[in-house]
Amino acid sequence: MAKVLRSRERTVIELRYGLANGASKTQREIAKLLGISRSYVSRIEKRAIKKLSKAFNCNTEPIIEDDE
Repeated sequence: MAKVLRSRERTVIELRYGLANGASKTQREIAKLLGISRSYVSRIEKRAIKKLSKAFNCNTEPIIEDDE
């Protein structure tokens, strides 16, 4: 994942899905931690998932849930 994603993308994915410590966070919580808007977190998350899908040659469309 480190070679595919930029630092901020990696951070968002790790926080969102609890990859670092097992506790997942909402987009709002991540936005507050990083000092950015929730919508920007959403865009970063979508971009990161798209990159990961391409890196792993996934032919399916990723499923992304919105907090709203």
